[in-house]
Amino acid sequence: MTTARPATAPETAPRRSRVVVRGVVQGVGFRPYVYALATGLRLCGHVTNTSDGVVAEVEGDPADVAAFCARVASEAPPLARVESVETADVAASGGSGFVIVPSRRGGAVRTLVPPDTATCADCLAELADPADRRHLHPFITCTHCGPRFTIVTGLPYDRAHTTMAGFPMCPDCAREYADPADRRFHAQPVACPHCGPRLRLVTAPGGTWPGPGADGDPRAAGGTLTADQASGPEPRTAAGLRTGGAGARAAAGSRPDPVLAARRMLAAGAILAVKGLGGYHLACDATNPDAVAELRRRKARGDKPFAMMAADIADIEPLAYLGPLERELLAGGVRPVVLLRRRDDARPRHGAEPARAVAPGSPDLGFMLPYTPVHHLLLGLGAPGREGPRLLVMTSGNLSGEPIVTDDVEALTRLAGLADAWLLHDRPIHVPCDDSVVRVCDGEQLTLRRSRGYAPLPVPLPVDVAPALAVGGDLKNTFCLGEGRQAWLSAHVGDMDDLATQLALASAERQLESVTGVRPGLLAADLHPGYRSTRWARRHAAGRPVVPVQHHHAHVAAAMAEHGLDGTRPVIGVAFDGTGHGLDGAVWGGEFLIADYAGFTRFAHLAYAPLPGGDAAVRRPYRMALAHLRAAGIAADPRLPCVRACPPQELPLLERQLARGLNCVPTSSMGRLFDAVSSLAGVCHHAGYEAQAAIELEAAALRAPATAEDGRYAFRLDAGRAGDALTADPAPLLTAVAEDVLDGRPAAVVAARFHHAVTRLVRTVCAAARSGTGVETVALSGGVFANTVLSSACAHGLREDGFTVLRHRRIPPNDGGLALGQLVVAARRTEGASPGTPRRERQ
Repeated sequence: MTTARPATAPETAPRRSRVVVRGVVQGVGFRPYVYALATGLRLCGHVTNTSDGVVAEVEGDPADVAAFCARVASEAPPLARVESVETADVAASGGSGFVIVPSRRGGAVRTLVPPDTATCADCLAELADPADRRHLHPFITCTHCGPRFTIVTGLPYDRAHTTMAGFPMCPDCAREYADPADRRFHAQPVACPHCGPRLRLVTAPGGTWPGPGADGDPRAAGGTLTADQASGPEPRTAAGLRTGGAGARAAAGSRPDPVLAARRMLAAGAILAVKGLGGYHLACDATNPDAVAELRRRKARGDKPFAMMAADIADIEPLAYLGPLERELLAGGVRPVVLLRRRDDARPRHGAEPARAVAPGSPDLGFMLPYTPVHHLLLGLGAPGREGPRLLVMTSGNLSGEPIVTDDVEALTRLAGLADAWLLHDRPIHVPCDDSVVRVCDGEQLTLRRSRGYAPLPVPLPVDVAPALAVGGDLKNTFCLGEGRQAWLSAHVGDMDDLATQLALASAERQLESVTGVRPGLLAADLHPGYRSTRWARRHAAGRPVVPVQHHHAHVAAAMAEHGLDGTRPVIGVAFDGTGHGLDGAVWGGEFLIADYAGFTRFAHLAYAPLPGGDAAVRRPYRMALAHLRAAGIAADPRLPCVRACPPQELPLLERQLARGLNCVPTSSMGRLFDAVSSLAGVCHHAGYEAQAAIELEAAALRAPATAEDGRYAFRLDAGRAGDALTADPAPLLTAVAEDVLDGRPAAVVAARFHHAVTRLVRTVCAAARSGTGVETVALSGGVFANTVLSSACAHGLREDGFTVLRHRRIPPNDGGLALGQLVVAARRTEGASPGTPRRERQ
């Protein structure tokens, strides 16, 4: 609020200041906000977008100019993130009024692109209002919500530099766009039924789904609701359709409604490919067992859980436990998939109970709420009581292992055989972006996949880095660009064992370079010479140095960087995962490191066990169980579940393989030990997706009584020769597991006792590390710490022991966060040490 100056105040010379605001300030309504602030203070001047950020010149009474400079950051729009404000006085030039001038291109890119944001409450109210001209418009958006990152083709952020460039605004939209008092003032994706974009429903050729239209008449199989049959009225050149609302719908007559047709198909058990913000989803009725099973079969997904989209939180409450943070994450602007513990006393609303095949064997159900207008319409907004499910499976539109599909033509070919119909639209997706996945651990957010809604927001760095690219790992790949005190993690790319994923990495890297302005002078990659991501880095180095970074060192460094540690003091890094190339050529994964950014010492590790057949042992946990039993000197009793699970013809071959060490790389992996115990306890013998055996072992532990701890479940610590790393031998633990299984102990009790034993190991080794080094900060990282039972127990125990504990929150503990650690390690290495030469491990 501005206070009028007294009429007797002495006149002062006007002051003119140039103000440069950097951060996430384009695509978030910042120029309209600056306009309103300046005019409210009676200042003249102008504001524009540039590659440098938002630049304004304001002129008027010095006190009002000072007030503008003080308020421009503190009162910024809700989606903005102001990182810096620079002001400089310039010569006054006079003039009257304040204007938004066309954007200026050129110069180094220093501004930031905002992520996509869920449809806001104001737009939802208009969407549901029959009197509003955007009633049921599938692409309603405003300054505060809608697509951003996925439609940006260049900077500065203007409609011409987005995939909305092909949709000229109708007169009504243009009037809103130019009105400073309107919520859509300079909202670049603004649209309405007259100017598009437009939905259409395409059914599979030769299919059996009728795809009924709004008038109830069935359409022929293999039909298409074409653009002039799409939801909303005819193009804006048609007479009588500029009034919107009821007039537009009356003029549209009884043309088929693609959303209603899609809802009817879903209710009948069909599988639909639905185009979203960052790619296609495959959707089906989550309460229909046959539809869910068919989607699982078509997608070759094994038993990996599906995510679900619910119409509102009331549909989720009877099915899963919800705390305050879970509710906030579900209903906020990001709308990630939130993993929630299943309720033991589930009472589905309106009988909407997910089919068992949605998430077999998982302790969690993954839910998200609608985040686009299409989603809201598909789940029944504006159609109360009409047919259609309120709970949908919403999984990435791809075959397992391939990148998400974004292009319409590609969707009609690559998703043929997976989908019965396609609900698509004509607004292109420029940047692929999968759904983010989070869960809550001890009342704090734990991010498992950082993608839509978070990318490409920068991560602040505690150290300076020269322009660099870190390419991440081969699983859950994300890459990272960094310069100065900022890092930009990409959206989720996928697993690198597919050529299409490698091509997607190249495309995404070019795009992120273009919007950040980072021109990498060096690359960082995993130490494993056979990683496809590492090979990609070497192929694209173009003479630039490629710094190899040990896998678990990168995990620990990522946790340090996320928590703002500058690396001047080391931490005890506990890095537990499935696979990482070790300095000795073995497969590491149960590591205790004394680490900073410059290097690490291997203080302790899980004792080596053979990994028979490499990936074959990962897919068949019973092989890992038999390998661990042999390493522990325990007989493979035929009554043990893992022995019974091994096919009779395979068992003698496996025994010979283990006896001779053929194709048996040694591994210290904690992830593989979880697999072994899972099979040994009879929980999971075949893994159809990554970490299935460990996830199901965690689910079993949750069912155990609180008094399940047993001191027989223990690791034997061996110091070896002087200067050697400690080894944690699980032989006593495995002996106890085998005894309990043969005695008929429930799998839940075995699983809980195992989790307690691993927690005790972490506390014991960290205490020994502190005694020997004086280090009192512990960083927990690696995919195993996505297990909230283990993570919570370790954190609580270590804090009781007086440690400061660092756990991941915004950056994934799994390989999705690996690139951030690679970036900071490579930056420190190139300051003085020769690239790729960490401190030597203790031998």
